[in-house]
Amino acid sequence: MRFASLGSGSKGNATLVQAGDTLVMIDCGFSARETTRRMTRLGVAPEQLQGILVTHEHSDHSNGVARLSRQHAIPVYLTHGTAASGRLDGCHEMRRFNSDACFEVGALSVQAVPVPHDAAEPCQYRISWGERRLGVLTDLGCITPHVVNHYRDCHSLLLEFNHDVDMLHAGSYPPPLKRRVGGDWGHLNNQQAAGFLREIDADGLNNLVVAHISENNNSRHLAEQALASALASLERVVWAEQAEGFGWLPV
Repeated sequence: MRFASLGSGSKGNATLVQAGDTLVMIDCGFSARETTRRMTRLGVAPEQLQGILVTHEHSDHSNGVARLSRQHAIPVYLTHGTAASGRLDGCHEMRRFNSDACFEVGALSVQAVPVPHDAAEPCQYRISWGERRLGVLTDLGCITPHVVNHYRDCHSLLLEFNHDVDMLHAGSYPPPLKRRVGGDWGHLNNQQAAGFLREIDADGLNNLVVAHISENNNSRHLAEQALASALASLERVVWAEQAEGFGWLPV
């Protein structure tokens, strides 16, 4: 099993997971044309997708889902609440589930994990293939015991390091947006993410991807400082960029 990103951040998110002949995409926040271009860079094409797994309806995760699904007859997997939001109407086929469901897509076993975020029924995903497990965890405002339990045994992890608390408070965002981003239903800050890594004993991960980094309220230096407090080494840390994502990594 391997995974890659088309891009990660507030301007668009999409993650690819492949095992054998099965290829899925988690979220699609880019236009169908841009998604196709970015997939080509990674040596795959939309017609190979067996499913698009949606975490929630916010535009940076859902913008291209319906059009890409229609163009290539791709089923879309999403929670009942995300479907009811109306933001993904027009998909080729919606396969709805509860936010804690487990289901199969081709050779992959998918565990949905409910998370605290200001969306209709948001979830994140842990994906398994045989004995290998990949965790994808972004867009949540706080770490719950339920989340820790589901991500404790992953071999690789993509994790949100969205913002630095001091940068957010001192920045140019209006107060309501600062409260939203920094609240329990917003996004993880560096210290929250680092604390989560300590809870799951992340030194055993094959790959840790730092994702969904705010361009306005964070810096690589500050994220690295937080990481250094949680990991013995940063050797296996990969940075998910907004413009380029990251290339294929083994789980």
